[in-house]
Amino acid sequence: MNKTSTQYDTAINSCKDIFIKKMKDYGTAWRVLRTSSITDQIFIKAQRIRNIEDKGTQKINDDVRSEYIGIINYSIIGLIQLSMKNDSRMELPVDEVSRLYDMYSSEAKGLMENKNHDYGEAWRDMRVSSLTDLILMKILRIKQIEDNKGETLISEGVDANFHDMINYSVFALIKLSE
Repeated sequence: MNKTSTQYDTAINSCKDIFIKKMKDYGTAWRVLRTSSITDQIFIKAQRIRNIEDKGTQKINDDVRSEYIGIINYSIIGLIQLSMKNDSRMELPVDEVSRLYDMYSSEAKGLMENKNHDYGEAWRDMRVSSLTDLILMKILRIKQIEDNKGETLISEGVDANFHDMINYSVFALIKLSE
């Protein structure tokens, strides 16, 4: 489990580094996005990964790894947006966003550690393509929850699905690096 924790931190730190650098370039323009737009951005990235996995080739140079990083970062944007629903600020200071990034990535890691305890790191025996499919399933679940105006009868909410997509993407990054 220590190996997973270290690998997880390495992946998240790489994602955060990219996130903060892009924020310095673009500001927090993503504050304009509704949850449904964030979900669609994640869908596009996951669908591209699946197409590349199915076809075995790609025509755009961005590698699959960068798409998983994008899924992680958009999922964290989604969690930030959900928590700031009533905050109308468009521009947020870097230190505030950095703190929020750390908070949500730590929440996702805590969830991963709890699930790894119960499941015995079963993800290590999964295919990366299965992780892609699970991300696509989570996106479709979020879209259904959005279509239901955020209401669920017994299911987890949008935030839980964002956390799961972060973890599946981190697992994919770890598997791709091994």
